[in-house]
Amino acid sequence: MAKTFEVNKTIKEINDRIKKGKAVVVNAEEMVEIVRSKGKVEAAKEIDVVTTGTFSPMCSSGMMFNIGQVPPLIKTSQVWLNNVPCYAGVAAVDSYIGVTEPSEDDPLNKVHPGRFAYGGGHVIEDLIAGKTVRLKAKGYGTDCYPRREIEKDISLKDLPNAVMMNPRNCYQNYNCAVNMTSRTIYTYMGPLKPNQRNANFATAGQLSPLFNDPYLKTIGMGTRIFLCGAQGYVIGSGTQHVKAPQRNERGIPLTPSGTLMLKADLEGMDPRYFRGLSFPGYGCTASVGVGIPIPVLNEEMAWFTGVSDADIQMPVKDYGYDYPNGVGQVLAHVTMEELKSGEITINGKDIPTVPMTSYVMSLEIADKLKSWIEKGEFLLSEPVDKIESE
Repeated sequence: MAKTFEVNKTIKEINDRIKKGKAVVVNAEEMVEIVRSKGKVEAAKEIDVVTTGTFSPMCSSGMMFNIGQVPPLIKTSQVWLNNVPCYAGVAAVDSYIGVTEPSEDDPLNKVHPGRFAYGGGHVIEDLIAGKTVRLKAKGYGTDCYPRREIEKDISLKDLPNAVMMNPRNCYQNYNCAVNMTSRTIYTYMGPLKPNQRNANFATAGQLSPLFNDPYLKTIGMGTRIFLCGAQGYVIGSGTQHVKAPQRNERGIPLTPSGTLMLKADLEGMDPRYFRGLSFPGYGCTASVGVGIPIPVLNEEMAWFTGVSDADIQMPVKDYGYDYPNGVGQVLAHVTMEELKSGEITINGKDIPTVPMTSYVMSLEIADKLKSWIEKGEFLLSEPVDKIESE
Protein backbone atom coordinates (compact mmCIF):
# COMPACT_ATOMS: atom_id res chain seq x y z
CA MET A 1 0.00 0.00 0.00
CA ALA A 2 1.39 3.39 -1.02
CA LYS A 3 2.25 5.85 1.72
CA THR A 4 0.12 8.94 2.14
CA PHE A 5 1.56 12.29 3.14
CA GLU A 6 0.30 15.58 4.51
CA VAL A 7 2.52 17.46 2.08
CA ASN A 8 2.57 16.55 -1.61
CA LYS A 9 4.56 18.39 -4.27
CA THR A 10 5.74 17.51 -7.76
CA ILE A 11 9.00 18.35 -9.48
CA LYS A 12 6.99 20.29 -12.07
CA GLU A 13 5.45 22.43 -9.33
CA ILE A 14 8.86 23.06 -7.80
CA ASN A 15 10.31 23.98 -11.21
CA ASP A 16 7.46 26.44 -11.74
CA ARG A 17 8.41 28.07 -8.45
CA ILE A 18 12.07 28.15 -9.49
CA LYS A 19 11.15 29.88 -12.78
CA LYS A 20 9.14 32.49 -10.87
CA GLY A 21 11.94 33.04 -8.35
CA LYS A 22 9.75 31.79 -5.50
CA ALA A 23 11.38 28.46 -4.67
CA VAL A 24 12.82 28.14 -1.17
CA VAL A 25 16.22 26.47 -1.40
CA VAL A 26 18.56 25.55 1.45
CA ASN A 27 21.71 23.49 1.66
CA ALA A 28 21.73 20.18 3.52
CA GLU A 29 23.58 21.66 6.49
CA GLU A 30 20.86 24.30 6.93
CA MET A 31 18.12 21.69 6.58
CA VAL A 32 19.31 19.83 9.68
CA GLU A 33 18.29 22.65 12.01
CA ILE A 34 15.09 23.42 10.08
CA VAL A 35 13.81 19.86 10.51
CA ARG A 36 15.01 19.72 14.10
CA SER A 37 13.25 22.94 15.09
CA LYS A 38 10.10 22.83 12.95
CA GLY A 39 9.50 19.14 12.39
CA LYS A 40 9.34 17.30 9.10
CA VAL A 41 5.83 18.40 8.06
CA GLU A 42 6.42 22.12 8.51
CA ALA A 43 9.86 21.76 6.92
CA ALA A 44 8.28 20.07 3.90
CA LYS A 45 5.74 22.88 3.58
CA GLU A 46 8.43 25.56 3.76
CA ILE A 47 11.37 24.10 1.80
CA ASP A 48 11.29 23.16 -1.88
CA VAL A 49 14.84 22.01 -2.58
CA VAL A 50 17.79 20.87 -0.48
CA THR A 51 21.19 21.06 -2.15
CA THR A 52 23.93 18.58 -1.34
CA GLY A 53 27.61 18.51 -2.17
CA THR A 54 30.76 16.45 -1.95
CA PHE A 55 34.37 17.00 -2.97
CA SER A 56 36.27 13.79 -2.49
CA PRO A 57 38.72 11.42 -4.18
CA MET A 58 36.74 9.30 -6.65
CA CYS A 59 39.01 6.84 -8.42
CA SER A 60 36.38 5.50 -10.81
CA SER A 61 36.27 8.64 -12.94
CA GLY A 62 37.58 9.67 -16.33
CA MET A 63 37.03 11.32 -19.68
CA MET A 64 35.67 9.93 -22.94
CA PHE A 65 37.00 12.01 -25.82
CA ASN A 66 37.27 12.22 -29.58
CA ILE A 67 40.34 13.75 -31.24
CA GLY A 68 38.73 14.38 -34.62
CA GLN A 69 40.13 13.54 -38.04
CA VAL A 70 42.39 15.32 -40.52
CA PRO A 71 43.35 13.69 -43.84
CA PRO A 72 44.71 11.10 -44.18
CA LEU A 73 42.40 9.43 -41.64
CA ILE A 74 43.49 7.22 -38.74
CA LYS A 75 42.03 4.44 -36.61
CA THR A 76 43.85 4.90 -33.33
CA SER A 77 44.95 1.76 -31.52
CA GLN A 78 47.22 3.48 -28.98
CA VAL A 79 46.72 6.96 -27.54
CA TRP A 80 48.59 9.04 -24.97
CA LEU A 81 47.87 12.46 -23.46
CA ASN A 82 50.95 14.00 -21.83
CA ASN A 83 52.43 10.50 -21.91
CA VAL A 84 49.51 9.03 -19.95
CA PRO A 85 48.05 5.99 -21.77
CA CYS A 86 44.41 6.10 -22.82
CA TYR A 87 42.13 3.22 -23.76
CA ALA A 88 41.63 3.26 -27.53
CA GLY A 89 39.65 0.07 -28.07
CA VAL A 90 36.56 1.91 -29.27
CA ALA A 91 35.68 3.68 -32.55
CA ALA A 92 38.33 5.18 -34.81
CA VAL A 93 39.34 8.29 -32.85
CA ASP A 94 37.47 7.77 -29.58
CA SER A 95 39.42 7.10 -26.38
CA TYR A 96 38.95 7.02 -22.61
CA ILE A 97 41.41 8.23 -20.01
CA GLY A 98 40.92 7.18 -16.39
CA VAL A 99 42.03 9.32 -13.48
CA THR A 100 44.10 6.50 -11.95
CA GLU A 101 46.22 5.85 -15.05
CA PRO A 102 49.84 6.84 -14.32
CA SER A 103 52.27 8.34 -16.79
CA GLU A 104 53.81 5.64 -18.96
CA ASP A 105 57.31 6.27 -17.63
CA ASP A 106 56.27 6.51 -13.97
CA PRO A 107 58.50 4.25 -11.83
CA LEU A 108 55.38 3.26 -9.86
CA ASN A 109 56.39 1.54 -6.63
CA LYS A 110 59.83 0.43 -7.77
CA VAL A 111 61.14 2.84 -5.15
CA HIS A 112 58.58 2.54 -2.39
CA PRO A 113 56.53 4.55 -1.69
CA GLY A 114 56.15 5.76 -5.26
CA ARG A 115 55.25 9.41 -5.87
CA PHE A 116 52.85 8.96 -8.82
CA ALA A 117 53.46 12.58 -9.70
CA TYR A 118 51.27 12.79 -12.82
CA GLY A 119 48.42 10.75 -14.18
CA GLY A 120 45.02 10.77 -15.82
CA GLY A 121 43.43 13.01 -13.23
CA HIS A 122 46.12 15.63 -13.76
CA VAL A 123 45.61 15.48 -17.55
CA ILE A 124 41.88 16.11 -17.16
CA GLU A 125 42.50 18.94 -14.71
CA ASP A 126 44.93 20.53 -17.19
CA LEU A 127 42.38 20.31 -20.00
CA ILE A 128 39.60 21.81 -17.85
CA ALA A 129 41.99 24.62 -16.91
CA GLY A 130 42.54 25.43 -20.61
CA LYS A 131 46.10 24.15 -20.72
CA THR A 132 47.74 22.47 -23.69
CA VAL A 133 48.58 18.76 -23.53
CA ARG A 134 50.60 16.59 -25.89
CA LEU A 135 48.58 14.12 -27.95
CA LYS A 136 50.33 11.09 -29.37
CA ALA A 137 48.39 8.42 -31.24
CA LYS A 138 49.30 5.37 -33.29
CA GLY A 139 47.33 3.19 -35.68
CA TYR A 140 48.17 0.00 -37.52
CA GLY A 141 46.77 1.24 -40.83
CA THR A 142 43.80 -0.01 -42.83
CA ASP A 143 42.43 0.68 -46.30
CA CYS A 144 39.91 3.16 -44.86
CA TYR A 145 42.23 4.53 -42.17
CA PRO A 146 45.74 4.60 -43.70
CA ARG A 147 47.47 7.02 -41.30
CA ARG A 148 49.66 5.39 -38.68
CA GLU A 149 50.73 8.21 -36.34
CA ILE A 150 49.75 11.62 -34.99
CA GLU A 151 51.63 13.82 -32.54
CA LYS A 152 50.63 17.38 -31.70
CA ASP A 153 49.66 19.78 -28.92
CA ILE A 154 45.94 20.10 -28.20
CA SER A 155 43.65 21.84 -25.73
CA LEU A 156 40.05 21.22 -24.78
CA LYS A 157 38.77 23.47 -27.57
CA ASP A 158 40.52 21.23 -30.13
CA LEU A 159 38.54 18.15 -29.09
CA PRO A 160 35.22 17.70 -30.92
CA ASN A 161 33.93 15.81 -27.88
CA ALA A 162 35.17 15.58 -24.30
CA VAL A 163 32.78 14.15 -21.74
CA MET A 164 33.45 13.25 -18.14
CA MET A 165 32.13 9.70 -17.72
CA ASN A 166 32.46 8.40 -14.18
CA PRO A 167 31.51 4.75 -13.60
CA ARG A 168 31.38 4.99 -9.79
CA ASN A 169 30.95 8.21 -7.81
CA CYS A 170 29.25 9.43 -4.63
CA TYR A 171 29.63 6.31 -2.48
CA GLN A 172 26.81 6.10 0.04
CA ASN A 173 28.85 5.61 3.18
CA TYR A 174 32.37 4.22 3.19
CA ASN A 175 34.96 2.69 5.48
CA CYS A 176 36.97 4.60 8.03
CA ALA A 177 40.47 3.17 7.63
CA VAL A 178 42.97 2.34 10.36
CA ASN A 179 46.16 0.29 10.34
CA MET A 180 46.64 -2.28 13.09
CA THR A 181 50.01 -3.52 11.85
CA SER A 182 53.40 -2.29 13.05
CA ARG A 183 54.43 -0.62 9.77
CA THR A 184 53.19 2.38 7.79
CA ILE A 185 51.03 1.39 4.83
CA TYR A 186 50.07 3.36 1.73
CA THR A 187 46.50 3.01 0.52
CA TYR A 188 43.76 4.68 -1.52
CA MET A 189 42.62 6.06 1.84
CA GLY A 190 46.00 7.76 2.17
CA PRO A 191 49.00 6.78 4.30
CA LEU A 192 48.05 4.95 7.49
CA LYS A 193 50.45 5.02 10.41
CA PRO A 194 51.16 1.85 12.39
CA ASN A 195 49.31 0.80 15.51
CA GLN A 196 46.17 2.84 14.76
CA ARG A 197 47.86 6.23 14.93
CA ASN A 198 45.45 7.79 12.44
CA ALA A 199 41.96 7.06 11.13
CA ASN A 200 41.18 8.28 7.61
CA PHE A 201 37.64 8.76 6.33
CA ALA A 202 36.06 9.97 3.09
CA THR A 203 32.59 11.49 3.15
CA ALA A 204 30.92 14.87 3.39
CA GLY A 205 28.53 13.48 6.00
CA GLN A 206 25.30 15.45 6.30
CA LEU A 207 26.11 17.24 3.02
CA SER A 208 26.68 14.02 1.09
CA PRO A 209 24.10 13.43 -1.69
CA LEU A 210 23.12 9.83 -0.98
CA PHE A 211 22.80 10.33 2.77
CA ASN A 212 20.09 12.90 2.00
CA ASP A 213 18.13 10.51 -0.20
CA PRO A 214 19.10 7.15 1.29
CA TYR A 215 16.58 5.11 -0.71
CA LEU A 216 17.18 7.04 -3.96
CA LYS A 217 13.56 8.13 -4.15
CA THR A 218 14.35 11.30 -6.13
CA ILE A 219 17.73 10.42 -7.67
CA GLY A 220 17.70 8.22 -10.76
CA MET A 221 18.65 7.98 -14.40
CA GLY A 222 18.42 11.46 -15.86
CA THR A 223 18.67 13.44 -12.62
CA ARG A 224 20.34 16.77 -13.40
CA ILE A 225 23.37 17.49 -11.20
CA PHE A 226 26.35 19.75 -10.60
CA LEU A 227 29.50 17.98 -11.81
CA CYS A 228 32.80 19.81 -11.48
CA GLY A 229 31.20 23.19 -12.13
CA ALA A 230 29.08 22.12 -15.10
CA GLN A 231 25.56 20.76 -15.34
CA GLY A 232 25.54 17.02 -15.82
CA TYR A 233 23.39 13.97 -15.27
CA VAL A 234 23.09 10.72 -13.39
CA ILE A 235 23.34 7.88 -15.92
CA GLY A 236 22.26 5.20 -13.46
CA SER A 237 23.67 3.16 -10.62
CA GLY A 238 27.44 3.04 -10.43
CA THR A 239 29.61 -0.04 -10.36
CA GLN A 240 29.63 -1.90 -7.03
CA HIS A 241 26.19 -0.47 -6.22
CA VAL A 242 24.61 -2.37 -3.32
CA LYS A 243 20.85 -1.96 -3.35
CA ALA A 244 19.97 -3.59 -0.03
CA PRO A 245 22.57 -2.84 2.65
CA GLN A 246 22.05 -3.12 6.38
CA ARG A 247 20.69 0.23 7.58
CA ASN A 248 20.19 2.09 10.83
CA GLU A 249 16.82 3.39 12.03
CA ARG A 250 17.10 6.47 9.79
CA GLY A 251 17.74 4.37 6.70
CA ILE A 252 21.43 5.24 6.60
CA PRO A 253 23.54 2.30 5.35
CA LEU A 254 26.05 0.90 7.82
CA THR A 255 28.44 -0.25 5.08
CA PRO A 256 29.55 1.00 1.65
CA SER A 257 26.44 0.74 -0.51
CA GLY A 258 24.85 2.96 -3.16
CA THR A 259 26.89 4.48 -5.99
CA LEU A 260 26.14 6.63 -9.04
CA MET A 261 27.38 6.71 -12.63
CA LEU A 262 27.70 10.33 -13.79
CA LYS A 263 28.40 12.34 -16.92
CA ALA A 264 28.86 15.95 -18.02
CA ASP A 265 30.56 17.84 -20.82
CA LEU A 266 34.01 19.14 -19.86
CA GLU A 267 33.11 22.41 -21.54
CA GLY A 268 31.99 24.68 -18.74
CA MET A 269 33.73 22.77 -15.96
CA ASP A 270 35.82 24.64 -13.40
CA PRO A 271 39.22 23.23 -12.35
CA ARG A 272 38.42 24.37 -8.81
CA TYR A 273 36.00 21.45 -8.61
CA PHE A 274 38.24 18.82 -10.20
CA ARG A 275 41.77 18.18 -8.93
CA GLY A 276 44.29 15.57 -10.01
CA LEU A 277 45.81 13.87 -6.96
CA SER A 278 48.86 11.78 -6.14
CA PHE A 279 48.66 9.30 -3.27
CA PRO A 280 52.15 8.17 -2.20
CA GLY A 281 52.66 4.45 -2.53
CA TYR A 282 49.21 3.95 -4.05
CA GLY A 283 48.74 5.86 -7.28
CA CYS A 284 47.01 8.70 -9.08
CA THR A 285 43.39 9.71 -8.68
CA ALA A 286 41.27 12.86 -8.61
CA SER A 287 38.96 14.75 -6.31
CA VAL A 288 35.59 15.24 -8.00
CA GLY A 289 33.01 17.84 -7.05
CA VAL A 290 29.39 16.67 -7.18
CA GLY A 291 26.23 18.46 -6.11
CA ILE A 292 22.75 16.95 -6.31
CA PRO A 293 19.49 18.79 -5.61
CA ILE A 294 16.94 16.90 -3.53
CA PRO A 295 13.34 18.01 -4.13
CA VAL A 296 11.32 18.07 -0.91
CA LEU A 297 8.24 16.37 -2.32
CA ASN A 298 6.76 15.42 1.05
CA GLU A 299 7.54 15.17 4.74
CA GLU A 300 9.40 11.90 4.23
CA MET A 301 11.92 13.66 1.99
CA ALA A 302 12.13 16.49 4.52
CA TRP A 303 12.97 13.91 7.19
CA PHE A 304 15.62 12.29 5.00
CA THR A 305 17.24 15.63 4.16
CA GLY A 306 17.29 16.55 7.84
CA VAL A 307 19.95 13.90 8.47
CA SER A 308 22.78 15.12 10.69
CA ASP A 309 26.36 14.00 11.19
CA ALA A 310 25.26 12.39 14.46
CA ASP A 311 22.89 10.10 12.51
CA ILE A 312 25.59 8.79 10.16
CA GLN A 313 27.52 5.73 11.34
CA MET A 314 30.62 4.61 9.48
CA PRO A 315 32.37 1.24 9.73
CA VAL A 316 35.97 1.24 10.96
CA LYS A 317 38.15 -1.35 9.25
CA ASP A 318 41.77 -2.47 9.49
CA TYR A 319 43.60 -1.82 6.21
CA GLY A 320 46.84 -3.36 7.45
CA TYR A 321 45.70 -6.99 7.33
CA ASP A 322 41.93 -7.37 7.15
CA TYR A 323 41.09 -5.29 4.08
CA PRO A 324 43.84 -6.57 1.73
CA ASN A 325 43.03 -10.14 2.72
CA GLY A 326 39.30 -9.81 2.21
CA VAL A 327 38.44 -10.07 5.90
CA GLY A 328 35.14 -8.26 6.42
CA GLN A 329 35.56 -7.56 10.12
CA VAL A 330 34.18 -4.22 11.33
CA LEU A 331 36.11 -3.00 14.36
CA ALA A 332 33.41 -0.53 15.35
CA HIS A 333 30.93 1.97 13.99
CA VAL A 334 31.60 5.65 14.65
CA THR A 335 29.47 8.65 13.78
CA MET A 336 30.44 11.36 11.36
CA GLU A 337 30.07 13.77 14.27
CA GLU A 338 32.77 11.86 16.16
CA LEU A 339 35.03 11.75 13.10
CA LYS A 340 34.70 15.50 12.57
CA SER A 341 35.63 16.12 16.21
CA GLY A 342 39.19 15.12 15.32
CA GLU A 343 39.40 11.98 17.43
CA ILE A 344 37.67 8.63 17.82
CA THR A 345 38.13 5.89 20.40
CA ILE A 346 38.50 2.29 19.23
CA ASN A 347 39.11 -0.50 21.75
CA GLY A 348 40.09 2.06 24.37
CA LYS A 349 42.62 3.80 22.10
CA ASP A 350 42.19 7.46 21.10
CA ILE A 351 42.93 7.89 17.40
CA PRO A 352 43.32 11.19 15.50
CA THR A 353 41.03 11.39 12.46
CA VAL A 354 41.96 12.62 8.98
CA PRO A 355 39.34 13.64 6.38
CA MET A 356 40.01 12.75 2.75
CA THR A 357 36.92 14.73 1.73
CA SER A 358 36.93 18.53 1.95
CA TYR A 359 33.87 19.57 3.93
CA VAL A 360 34.57 23.23 3.10
CA MET A 361 34.57 22.52 -0.64
CA SER A 362 31.54 20.24 -0.30
CA LEU A 363 29.61 23.07 1.35
CA GLU A 364 30.79 25.48 -1.35
CA ILE A 365 29.42 23.12 -4.01
CA ALA A 366 26.07 22.80 -2.23
CA ASP A 367 25.89 26.60 -2.00
CA LYS A 368 26.90 27.04 -5.64
CA LEU A 369 24.10 24.72 -6.70
CA LYS A 370 21.73 26.56 -4.36
CA SER A 371 22.65 29.84 -6.05
CA TRP A 372 22.05 28.41 -9.53
CA ILE A 373 18.58 27.25 -8.53
CA GLU A 374 17.68 30.52 -6.82
CA LYS A 375 18.71 32.43 -9.96
CA GLY A 376 16.65 30.13 -12.17
CA GLU A 377 19.77 28.84 -13.93
CA PHE A 378 19.21 25.22 -12.89
CA LEU A 379 15.94 23.29 -13.04
CA LEU A 380 15.26 19.92 -11.49
CA SER A 381 14.69 16.93 -13.74
CA GLU A 382 12.40 13.94 -13.40
CA PRO A 383 14.33 10.65 -13.37
CA VAL A 384 13.41 8.52 -16.39
CA ASP A 385 14.21 5.32 -14.49
CA LYS A 386 14.72 4.39 -10.86
CA ILE A 387 17.91 3.14 -9.26
CA GLU A 388 17.19 0.12 -7.10
CA SER A 389 17.54 0.79 -3.39
CA GLU A 390 15.78 -0.91 -0.51
